[in-house]
Amino acid sequence: MKYSSGIVALVATALIIYGFVIMADNEPLAHKYIGLGTVGIFFIAMPIFLIKVSKGKKMKNYMLNEENIKKMQGKSTESTEDQ
Repeated sequence: MKYSSGIVALVATALIIYGFVIMADNEPLAHKYIGLGTVGIFFIAMPIFLIKVSKGKKMKNYMLNEENIKKMQGKSTESTEDQ
């Protein structure tokens, strides 16, 4: 799992490059290789990478809610309604 996203990204990049190389000879096949490479990067390699990187992180810290907005503005998280 450690190198899987990198391997998939390299294979997908190779497919895209190969698609552009054979573009003059066989255009429909070239478009298929380019499309498969693009799908490989965005629907296979990127999710694997994101899952690997976000492992062990709390998603609550990255959500845009009222508490985190106040933290970003530098305000305290206590309620200020009674002032």
